[in-house]
Amino acid sequence: MSHAPTEAPAAAPAETSADILGRARRVVVKIGSALLVAAETGRPRLDWLEGLAADVAELRGRGKAVVVVSSGSIALGRRALGLPAGALTLEQSQAAAAVGQIRLAQAYESVLAPLGITTAQVLLTLEDSENRRRYLNSRRTFETLLELGVVPIVNENDTVATDEIRYGDNDRLAAQVAAMAGGDVLVLLSDVDGLYTADPRVDPTARRLDRVERVTAAIEAMAGGVGSSLSKGGMKTKLMAARAATRAGCAMAIVEGNRPRPLRALAEGAPCTWFAADGDPRAARKRWISGMKPRGRILVDAGAIAALGRGKSLLPAGVTAIEGGFSRGDPVEIVGPDGAVAARALAGYDAAEARVIMGHRSDRIGALLGYPGRAALVHRDDMAL
Repeated sequence: MSHAPTEAPAAAPAETSADILGRARRVVVKIGSALLVAAETGRPRLDWLEGLAADVAELRGRGKAVVVVSSGSIALGRRALGLPAGALTLEQSQAAAAVGQIRLAQAYESVLAPLGITTAQVLLTLEDSENRRRYLNSRRTFETLLELGVVPIVNENDTVATDEIRYGDNDRLAAQVAAMAGGDVLVLLSDVDGLYTADPRVDPTARRLDRVERVTAAIEAMAGGVGSSLSKGGMKTKLMAARAATRAGCAMAIVEGNRPRPLRALAEGAPCTWFAADGDPRAARKRWISGMKPRGRILVDAGAIAALGRGKSLLPAGVTAIEGGFSRGDPVEIVGPDGAVAARALAGYDAAEARVIMGHRSDRIGALLGYPGRAALVHRDDMAL
């Protein structure tokens, strides 16, 4: 009995940059000093910024929220203050940042406002992502700004940051912001067009990687360690950012940014390296919350359990008891009337506050505590059922 030859199934077409950007809900874009500030004059490159603003407006027109993480305050401020070239002292850097931050905000406002885009300035330090209470506050701020249609312009708070509380480079900051803001895609606009197997400036056989599924030790070994004269980062910091961003469910691209419309160029197939996300931001956050060791328990009634099952936040009215001495942002268990753990979550109030407001309607929180509070004892975004 003869059989007709069967054709091998066609390989799935490779995912393009346009595909990845097209399905993203929130896009975080990181811009380095070398792209933003003209080395000759120490002033913003407004013509380049206008192209970036057009890209941001285009993304927003397609229903996407955009966050910009921008270097440049020290580079702008040092020239305005007449500081010499070369390394600055910590105090000089802080002074330059204070002067430059105003100029940085003005530059973005000048190119985005004419397009009908409202901007906000957000200054962060490392503690804002490492301290859970401050992390939750920062996350809520991003959430509210994006819901209101604002484009946050984020930078490290170099005016007050010291070595102990610094991110150290804005690649790392951008990855933390992507996780904090629930970004689906992080784009690092760089002076290189991706990750190479070796430094292409010294090795003619080096080839660019189009896609990296996971940042392994072998991938890290490909990184160099130096940046440009205006930038603190190099490829090593970009791989550190990729590791953090992808674990948070955010895909990341490294693409050459010194072109008139860098984000449009990326969507149209400009050479780049994509780092694959480990799931999606929501799932990654749930995994993170689920893996934390609880520091207390919140006991709730059957009505609250039913509401959680419908995707609602936990309101104080449904809480029957508080166990433990947790702080706001600490991991807790939510336990139903049958004693079963219904969820793990990050507490929206500390234990003392929770005991005061439990069993009461949310509109009573201000009167009970003596100061305004959030309606939910645990927000649904901070909960893993």
